[in-house]
Amino acid sequence: MDKIAFFLPTRKGSERVVNKNTRPFADIAGGLVENKIKQLLDTKYVDEIILSTNDEMCMEVAGLFKSDTRLRIIPRPDELCLSSTNLQDLICYVPTITDAEHILWGHVTTPFADAEQYDKGIELYLAKLNEGYDSLVGVAEFKNFLLNAEGKLINNTTNKPWPRTQDLTPLYEINHTMFLAKREVYLKQKNRIGMKPLLYVMDKIYSFDIDWEDDFTIAEAMYKQLCK
Repeated sequence: MDKIAFFLPTRKGSERVVNKNTRPFADIAGGLVENKIKQLLDTKYVDEIILSTNDEMCMEVAGLFKSDTRLRIIPRPDELCLSSTNLQDLICYVPTITDAEHILWGHVTTPFADAEQYDKGIELYLAKLNEGYDSLVGVAEFKNFLLNAEGKLINNTTNKPWPRTQDLTPLYEINHTMFLAKREVYLKQKNRIGMKPLLYVMDKIYSFDIDWEDDFTIAEAMYKQLCK
């Protein structure tokens, strides 16, 4: 099997959730970074874990696991760690720091996406490559009434004004758990999702993403209840 690298970006200066990456989370002293590294080290298929950061605290936490040769801590240039950084510039940077044939991009802010979920996603991706897929993206299915600016249902393809929610056309929200793509997608398309992505539909719990302070509090309570 071709080499699979996990690109794990963090940066200092979080604006919405202060110190979200390294502050204690659910009794985990090293916070979300420690939790995610432990999850990745438990995977079967990830050959290389790249922590890409300009945050010294993240590097210190990751250093606790430096005995595992799969983990690489690579300081990222400050200009690629700004809130104003163009995402495509970061995408183009990734293949310069790994020679992996497949790159899995994920975030520490998805604490319930564990080793089992990553391995399932990788297995699905590898199984479908011969069907023309060039990438996989983690998503959560959305089936509820969704209106446009004119107040019209945009996901109703039935002839009923109020169909059952299960009869609505499903939409899919990217959950930021995983973007898995061939190296050539990064190099040629300058993207982390290819021309024919496979949707990896995940349960709501695994899709939980910490974006605001309230999310952090809720995730902590859930983690203590479900993962301890």
